[in-house]
Amino acid sequence: MKNAYIKIILTPVIVLFGLFSFTATAVADIAVIVNPGSGISSLSVSDAKNIFLGKTKKLPNSKSAAPVEQAEGSDVRSAFNDKVLGKSDSQYKAYWSKIIFSGKGSPPQSAADDAAVKSIVAGNANAIGYIDSGAADASVTVVLTIN
Repeated sequence: MKNAYIKIILTPVIVLFGLFSFTATAVADIAVIVNPGSGISSLSVSDAKNIFLGKTKKLPNSKSAAPVEQAEGSDVRSAFNDKVLGKSDSQYKAYWSKIIFSGKGSPPQSAADDAAVKSIVAGNANAIGYIDSGAADASVTVVLTIN
């Protein structure tokens, strides 16, 4: 009787936990993108990290970098922060708060979603952004894919 009661209680909890663990991150791969006219065909994770943390202000072709990030709270942004920058969302926010307060820089331009990032990057030869790899198309060039 006791085991049956525990089984009745735990089964829905286990099922719900399983559902949430599969839906928590809907991002499969992240594509770092640039404007097709930039002349850049590839980028290292280290280059992307330095650009998005403001440690370098130049693209590999020596032109000025104009990074574009996803909106705060997006799954793509969380995955990028974790996999490329090595920071949680709160660590990333604290990092930029410190940089802004010290007057040493400003964070990347923020865009609402994949489509907005693509639009900005497609319209600016110096722009670099990241999107869910499934959203990439001919309007941008994928220079790095992160699993």
